[in-house]
Amino acid sequence: MSHTLFTSESVTEGHPDKIADQISDAVLDHMLAQDPTSRVACETFVTTGLALVGGEVTTKGYVHVPDIVRGTLQRIGYTNAAFGLDGLTCAVLTAMDQQSPDIAMGVDTGGAGDQGMMFGYASDETPECMPATIHYAHALTRRLAHVRRSGELPWVRPDGKAQVTIEYDGDRPVRIHTVVVSTQHDPDIRQDELVDLIAKKVVAPALPTELYDPERCVLHINPTGRFVIGGPHGDAGLTGRKIIVDTYGGVGRHGGGAFSGKDATKVDRSAAYAARWAAKNVVAAGLAKRCEIQLAYAIGVVEPVSVHVQTFGTGQVPDPVLSAAVSEVFDFRPRGIIDRLGLRNPIYTPTAAYGHFGREPERRIPDAGGEEVQFFPWELTDRGDELRTAVGA
Repeated sequence: MSHTLFTSESVTEGHPDKIADQISDAVLDHMLAQDPTSRVACETFVTTGLALVGGEVTTKGYVHVPDIVRGTLQRIGYTNAAFGLDGLTCAVLTAMDQQSPDIAMGVDTGGAGDQGMMFGYASDETPECMPATIHYAHALTRRLAHVRRSGELPWVRPDGKAQVTIEYDGDRPVRIHTVVVSTQHDPDIRQDELVDLIAKKVVAPALPTELYDPERCVLHINPTGRFVIGGPHGDAGLTGRKIIVDTYGGVGRHGGGAFSGKDATKVDRSAAYAARWAAKNVVAAGLAKRCEIQLAYAIGVVEPVSVHVQTFGTGQVPDPVLSAAVSEVFDFRPRGIIDRLGLRNPIYTPTAAYGHFGREPERRIPDAGGEEVQFFPWELTDRGDELRTAVGA
């Protein structure tokens, strides 16, 4: 088999676009906590000293948006004006309007909130059924946040990125070829010290020894030599601008729709979750090594326009047979997805950093309050037996 290289990136929770995603999802969660039938399309823009939140909302609840913005910024770590945005003192502007009644007509009858196509993907490269490149890129950015929050590396600031290139033999990961880590930092840390400590305290602990050999791997750590000005002070942030980080790191296809700030009547979000749920169950059930599922919808129409399953030659049965089985086992109508996965619960803020997929499903009380609910339910592998029966396996 031929050896190839593939690369994925991740960003930390302090990246400007991720700040915007987390604010939008926090607003969504607080509205759902008060009114589970809330219709929310919330967009956020952040720049130096300013957060602007706007969109279309229909809800019976009330939230004080500035409090949510400030709380989110402080939780991320923007507590100092020197970082370019201080949750205590920044300006917060809001511009909310009501959702169009023309859209509501179709959604109220159980139809999709918009047209479009959504993709779900899974592979057996990792136990989480995620591509290895994005899985380990997220591991690096999570570790970068950990050493900052724990005080292990107190000069690390909230903004940061990581990138992982893996060498593949066919479709199997062989080794981590290149790692790029860029972290915002205090101005007084020396470059040589920063490089040494990030390699030892971030890169090595985050990557598996069977794939990561520090003697062979190419390391680029803060390759420009300085990253003091970052966060919204360095670049403006917008909701929905990290859709590849949010999904599969460029492996498989993407329908183009972003997730954060949207309630589950928007199939951009709910159908992408359902497609991942189905694809992961196919792989976890041993019916394929790789699986990509496309769903397509028309606005106001209840049934999906199409369901397409592709296993890239790794399926145990032909793709058309598997497609029929997936359509039989999974209810891809918007209301069916929402009800089965519990998507009216305020479970979205944790999705807004470090990816929406490959996460451990867990039950806990949402930050927005309420009773214990299932987080990341689309990661459950609960339909394998039904799929195997449907294909006669």
